[in-house]
Formats: sequence, C-alpha cells, structure tokens
Amino acid sequence: MTDSRLTWSRGDRVRAAAVIAAGWVALLWLLEVADVLSGHALDGFGIVPRTPSELVDVVPAAFVHFGFSHVAANSVPLLVLGFLAALGGIRRFLAVCALIVLADGLGVWLVSPAGSNTAGASGVIFGLFGFLLVSGFVERRPLGILAGVLVAAVWGGSILAGLAPTQSGISWQGHLIGLAAGIAAAFLLRRRPAKPLEPVL
Repeated sequence: MTDSRLTWSRGDRVRAAAVIAAGWVALLWLLEVADVLSGHALDGFGIVPRTPSELVDVVPAAFVHFGFSHVAANSVPLLVLGFLAALGGIRRFLAVCALIVLADGLGVWLVSPAGSNTAGASGVIFGLFGFLLVSGFVERRPLGILAGVLVAAVWGGSILAGLAPTQSGISWQGHLIGLAAGIAAAFLLRRRPAKPLEPVL
C-alpha cells in the first residue's frame, strides 16, 4: 500500500496554488467586465445591511467590485496572499476562504452603516492576511512563521490603514471582521502533525 500524500510533490503544490490564486483573480476581472457590459447590474449583489433579502448576497458580494480600479487594488494582494495560503493545501485553503467569506459577509450585514452597499474581495484579503500572520505560530511551523513575518512586513502598514474608521468609502468594518475571521480560521483549521506511516508487510 502507498500513502497518497507521498504522490503530491512540492512542485505540484506550487502549481496548484498558483493556478487557484490566478484563477480567482481572473474570475474577479471577468465578473467586473460582465458588470460593466451589463450596466453595473452586478453591483446589486453588494450587501445592504440588516435587510433580510440581502442575506443571499453574503457570498456573492466577495466576488463583485465597484469598478476596475477597485478590482485592480485587490488583485495583487489577493494573488500573493492566496498563493501563500494555498501552498498549505487546496482543501484547507478553500475551507479557510469559505469561513472568511461567510463570517465577513454576515458581519458586514449586521454592523455596516444603514444604507451602505458593501462588496469586494478586501474582506477576504484581510482574512488571508490574518490567517497567514498567525497560522505558522499556531502550528509551530518555521516556514509558516517566516511567511507570517514576510506578509506583515509587506502589507502590515496597509492593513492597519484599512482598519481606520476615518476613511470614507472604505468598509473598515468588513476589513476588521475579515481579519478576525482569518485569525479564527488559523486556530479552527490548524493542521495536526501527520501520523507516522505504519509498516506494510
């Protein structure tokens, strides 16, 4: 018998992580093109808080943006942070993102200012930042700790600025909730050490 984990090489992990991160960013651009061509019909998938019918937009809101400048601002951090997070395994990456999207969307629905319309991948970006920042320490993995230090050095200042409630037109609530969700995901979905393989006779 063989262990399927042994067939997943480091190169396979890197390629899979690159494909899923690039694919996600490409999807966001395609959706924004569709939004523009449709006269911005997709903007209606943003979250208007405390309106029961808007609960169906909790997930779609993370994939639509208000213009090409909006999606462009989110593309590079999502590509890099998504790639780094996906290196730890695609299934766990998807679970982390699902948790962040749901928690962030529901949080925005609950606490955002009345009459606002919130959409975009920034909540996911803040969530992935939080996940990468602490997951290495939680799991006591040197490479994970190094990744956390690197993302803090590169994006720490931008993350702190995005949490400031003084910026107009920015959902600091969504950023804060996404960050908290990513940190929670690092604890809830932390990897356990693999069990030693049993000898096969």
